[in-house]
Parts: sequence; structure tokens; C-alpha cells
Amino acid sequence: MPQYVHVVDDDRDVRRSISFMLGTTELQSRPFASGMDFLDSLDEVEPGAILLDIRMPEMDGFQVMAELAKKGIDWPVIIMTGHGEVSVAVRAMKLGAVDFIEKPFEEEVLLGSLERALGLLKDRGEKAQRKRIAQERITALTAREREVLQGLMAGLANKMLARRLDISLRTVEMHRANMMDRLQVGSLAEALTLAVQAELSPLE
Repeated sequence: MPQYVHVVDDDRDVRRSISFMLGTTELQSRPFASGMDFLDSLDEVEPGAILLDIRMPEMDGFQVMAELAKKGIDWPVIIMTGHGEVSVAVRAMKLGAVDFIEKPFEEEVLLGSLERALGLLKDRGEKAQRKRIAQERITALTAREREVLQGLMAGLANKMLARRLDISLRTVEMHRANMMDRLQVGSLAEALTLAVQAELSPLE
């Protein structure tokens, strides 16, 4: 399965140089001459690492990162900076960039940074998939079964949960058993793991 690198830089020579460096690898690069070009193409491109120049006319790298955050896109961003712009790189890292490389850079520096970024992308993709599956299972619960699960997340025993929800202990046990069946889990630990992956909040 190909891995993608989106190169966003207004300097044509830089875009060509990176394309040349990646030509001998299995990575597929796609160049963009501006941040706006890249943002306009988001619906058409595959998830990948983003090599982002910080200093561009009209829309700089910080503005591109802000737009990506607004759209909920968390593809790993590697910032490209001019020599000695460490403070700029630090600011970008605080905004979520995973790495920075100083121009001009060597091929091995670029490839090392991209390897780390694409590893992160894979991890994030797998985490997002686990979250989606967990949320689908949680959605199948009734409102009362969900409350029971949230109570268990908060560490409440069945008796305490019965008092809290103002229902009988037997009813709590029934809802708990139904909740486990509906989630297709064999233990409380599995149910709690699903709840955490789905980002369900414990009962207050």
C-alpha cells in the first residue's frame, strides 16, 4: 500500500528537490505551490505526512496548520524552516507539528523524519478505527445500559449503582448483563476498554 507525502512550498526548486529525493523510495509525493492549493485539494488526496514550509506568501504554515485543526485533520506535519529559525519551529511544534527540518536538508534527514511521521499516521489511523468501532457498539446500548456502564467506569459497585440510579439491585444486574451481551464482551475489563476507546464519560 503506497504512503503519501504532501509537499507544500511556494519554492518550485524545493518541491522538485524533494520529489527527486523521494523518487528512489516507495513514497509518493504530491506537490502544492501554496497552502490554499493544498487545503482546496484535501477532499481529493489520501491521508499522508505533510511537509510544510512555514514562510509562504498569502497563507503561511501556521495558518495552514490552524485550518487543518479546524477541519479535524490530524495528519502529521513536518515543518520546513530556514536555517536558524528554531523559535519558529518551536512555535509550530506547540501547534502540533511532529518534527522540523532546516533547509537545506540532506536526504537521510528528510527520510528519517518522514519515517517517524508516517509511523505516527499509521498509529493515529488505527486508534481512530478502534474509536469508531467502540462508538458504534456503545451506540447500540439503551440509555439505562449506558448509565450502568458509566457508573462502572466511575468505580461504583452494583449496590451503589442501584442507589444512585434509584433502581433495584436485581435491575442493575439485569442491565449489566444485557450491556455485556450487547457490547459482545466477556469481561468487565473489555467493556471498560471499549468505553474508554469510545471516549465515554464516567458517571459524575
